[in-house]
Amino acid sequence: MAKPAVTRDAFRGLFAFYAAKAHHDKEPDGERSLLKLFGSSQDIPENLLELWSDRTEVLGPEIVGNIIGPCAQQVTSGRAHYDRASDFLHALLREMDRRKH
Repeated sequence: MAKPAVTRDAFRGLFAFYAAKAHHDKEPDGERSLLKLFGSSQDIPENLLELWSDRTEVLGPEIVGNIIGPCAQQVTSGRAHYDRASDFLHALLREMDRRKH
């Protein structure tokens, strides 16, 4: 199995970054939700990380950033809830598919 271009640690770093931002913005519920996702990101299947890597390569960093930011903000604000990091990643992939077509 090929190693994904985006490592698990890099993906986990996204949750840590947005949790730190929520902490800075004094949004404790959002911070807590993002830290929960950070913790569960160890369990993201490799094939899902590979799919994420492939999609990010196709769309490019600007479009990917325009997808991740609002999705993370929805978690921070309580408008979206995910039990696991893989659920959040599935939502990102669905949005990426929508933008790709």
